[in-house]
Amino acid sequence: MLNPSSKPLAVDQRGNRLVSFTLGAEDVLPGGAPMPMALTALWHRDEVVMVYDRFRGQWELPGGLLEPGESPRQAAVRELAEESGQVSGTPLQFVGYAGFLLGSPQRAEYGALFTGRALRRRDFEADREIEAMRWWDLSAPLPGRVSGIDVYLARLTLPAGSH
Repeated sequence: MLNPSSKPLAVDQRGNRLVSFTLGAEDVLPGGAPMPMALTALWHRDEVVMVYDRFRGQWELPGGLLEPGESPRQAAVRELAEESGQVSGTPLQFVGYAGFLLGSPQRAEYGALFTGRALRRRDFEADREIEAMRWWDLSAPLPGRVSGIDVYLARLTLPAGSH
C-alpha cells in the first residue's frame, strides 16, 4: 500500500508525488493500489525522448493508460510509438514499479517503467495530445515545464557510462 505520509522521491508542479519505486519482477504486480499505466525511457546515445503533453502543459516520458486486456509492456510499446513516433531497437527492459499519489484529492496508483534503446531517431508528428518531442540530455533547459517525477524516473534508467 502506498503511504500518503511518505516523503516523496519527486514532486511535479501540479502536486503529484512519486512516493515509491520498486525494482523487481515484471510479473509480480504491486498490491494495494491500481496499476493502470506504463512509461518508457527510450535512449539514443546519451539522450532520452521526452514529449510535451498539451493538456498537462509539461515535458514528460512517453506513457499512458493500459487499454482493456493490454499488459503494461504492450501499453509501453504502444504509447511510445503513439506519443513520440519512436520505437526501441531491442525489446523494452522492465525497470520497476513506480508508486504515485496523483490529483486532488490524491489517489494512489502504480505505473510500470520500461527502458529501451533507439537504433535511430524517427520523425515525429504532433497530434491533439502531444505537441512536441525532443531528445534530451537531462541537463540542457527545455522550453516550458518539465515533470520532476519523469526526470527522476529517467535518471533511474540512465545507460551505463552516462552522466
